[in-house]
Amino acid sequence: MATVLAKEKVVVTESSSTSSRSSLTSVPPLGAPLEERRFWWQRAKSYDPDAIATQASVFDDPETAEKYKPRADWENLHRFDPLARWTWAEEHRLIRKIDFRIMVWACIMFMSLELDRSNLSQALTDNFLHDLHMTTNDYNLGNTVFKLSFLCAELPSQLVSKWMGPDRWIPSQMVLWSLVAGGQYWLSGRTSFLVCRALLGILQGGFIPDVILYLSYFYKHHELSLRLGFFWTAMSISDILASLLAYGLLHMRGVHNRAGWRWLFLIEALITLTCGIFAFALMPAGPCQTKSWFRGKNGWFNEREETIIVNRVLREDPSKSTMHNRQPITPKLLWQSLKDYDLWPLYILGLVFQIPPTPPTQYLTLSLRGLGFDTFQTNLLTIPYTVLHMITMMILTYSAEIVGELTFMSLIGQIWILPFLIYLNCVDTQNVNRWVLWAVTSLLLSYPSAHPIQVGWNSRNSNTVRSRTVSAACYNMFVQASGIISSNIYRQDDAPRYKRGNRQLLAITCMNIVLYLLVKVYYVFRNKQKDKKWKAMSESERLEYLATTKDTGNKRLDFRFQH
Repeated sequence: MATVLAKEKVVVTESSSTSSRSSLTSVPPLGAPLEERRFWWQRAKSYDPDAIATQASVFDDPETAEKYKPRADWENLHRFDPLARWTWAEEHRLIRKIDFRIMVWACIMFMSLELDRSNLSQALTDNFLHDLHMTTNDYNLGNTVFKLSFLCAELPSQLVSKWMGPDRWIPSQMVLWSLVAGGQYWLSGRTSFLVCRALLGILQGGFIPDVILYLSYFYKHHELSLRLGFFWTAMSISDILASLLAYGLLHMRGVHNRAGWRWLFLIEALITLTCGIFAFALMPAGPCQTKSWFRGKNGWFNEREETIIVNRVLREDPSKSTMHNRQPITPKLLWQSLKDYDLWPLYILGLVFQIPPTPPTQYLTLSLRGLGFDTFQTNLLTIPYTVLHMITMMILTYSAEIVGELTFMSLIGQIWILPFLIYLNCVDTQNVNRWVLWAVTSLLLSYPSAHPIQVGWNSRNSNTVRSRTVSAACYNMFVQASGIISSNIYRQDDAPRYKRGNRQLLAITCMNIVLYLLVKVYYVFRNKQKDKKWKAMSESERLEYLATTKDTGNKRLDFRFQH
C-alpha cells in the first residue's frame, strides 16, 4: 500500500494548497479521521452510522493523485472515483455482503482442500500402512513427496492464476485434484501411493496464495488478515468434519470386500469434485464482474456498491490498480519480486514456525493407536485439540489487529508450545497414563497459529500486485519446505516415544523465539532508514520523488513496513 506516509503526504500538502482546495467547492467532505481497526464491540457511544466513512488518501490532493491514478486497462477503472463518499452504515453492510458472497465460499473451498489433503491421517487408523505393506518411514516419504510437489507447484500455479485469473484457475485445480484424490481408492502399494501423493501436491500447490490474491480484490489489509483467520478456522472445521466422516466411512470396511480407508478417499473426493464444479459459477472475476447466468443478470453488487468496494480498497492501497486481473507476470517482474530481500525475513519465519507442532500432528493418530485407543476412538479424540486450536487462532488474529502488533503476537504460538515440549523431553512418557499423554499432546496442538497473521503480514509488506502475487507463493513455498523438514523428524528407529525427535523440536522452538525478535529488529531498522531519507526532503523534493522515482513496491521511500 502507499501506507501511512502516503496519507501523511496529503496532510503535509494541504497546508500549501488550502487556497486551491477552498475554491473547489464541489469536492465533498471526507469522514473524520478514524483508526481502521474497528469492530462492532469497540464502537464508541458516539458512533454515527450515517457519518461519512471515506478516509483521507493520496487521491485527495491533485498533485499526488496524478502519481497514484490507476492504469488505463485496470478492470475496475469505470468505478474509480476520488470524489466518491459513503457512510459507515453502507460500508459495514457491504462488508457483511462481501463476507457472505465471497468469503464464505472461499472458506468452503479451503475445507475441500483440507478434506483431501488431511484424510491420510484418518486412513492410518484403519490399517492403511499394513494393507499396502508399508512402514512409517514410507508414510514420511509420502508426506515429503507431497510437500515437495506442493512446494514446486506454488509459483507456477500463481503465475497461471495471474494469467488466467483465479476465478478460472482455482475451480480447475479443485476438479483435477478431486479426480486424483478419488483415484486413491485403487491404491495397490508403495509406488501408487507415492505417485498419488506427488500428483495431489502438484495440483493443490498454489491454491492458498491463489485464493488470498483473489480475496485481496475485495478487502482492505486489516480486513483480509481477519478473514484469513476465518479461512484457517475453516481448515480446522474441515478437520473436525473429516474426523466425523471418518468415524462413519471407516465402518464401511468389508463393503464389496474393500477397506474402509478406500471408501474414505473416494467419497470425500466426490464432495470436493462437487465443490469444484460449483466454484466455476460462484467465483466472479472481481467486484465489478459479478454478472452471469448463475449469479444473475444484475450481478451481486449494484453500481453504488461496486463504487464503494473499488474506492475503499484503492484509497487504502493504490498499488492494487498497478496490474489488471488477467495480466501475466513477465520473467523480469518475477525476478524483481524474487530478489526482494525485505520479504525474506517473513519467508524464513514461514520455513520454521510450524515445524514444532507438525510432527506431533502428523503422528497423532498413530500415537493414539499405539496407546491402545481403537480406530473410532482415535478419530474422535482428534476433535478436541482442533476445536481449541481454532479458538486460540481466532483470538490471536483478532488481538493482533486490535493492538496493532504483528511480531510479538505471532511469537505467542512458539511460547505456548515450549512448556509442552519441555514436558515431553523431561518425563518418561512410557510410564505416563495414556490419557495424560493425550491431554498434553492435545494442549500442545491447541497452540494459536500465527499463519493468518503472517500471510496478511507478507501481503502488506509486498505493496504491489506483482510482488504480492509472487511473495504469497514464495511464502507458502517456504511453509511447504517446513513440512518436508517436519515429515522427517519422527523416524521409525525413534518410535514409539520419539525422544530424539522431541529434543529437536524443542531446540527449533527456542531458535524460533530468537528469530521473531530479529525480524522485529530488522523491520524497525528498515523503517528508520526510510524515515531519515524521507524527512530530509523538502515538500517539493518529495513531490519530485513521487513524480520521477523508479522505486517500486516496498522500496519506495513513502512506504513503511508493518511489524
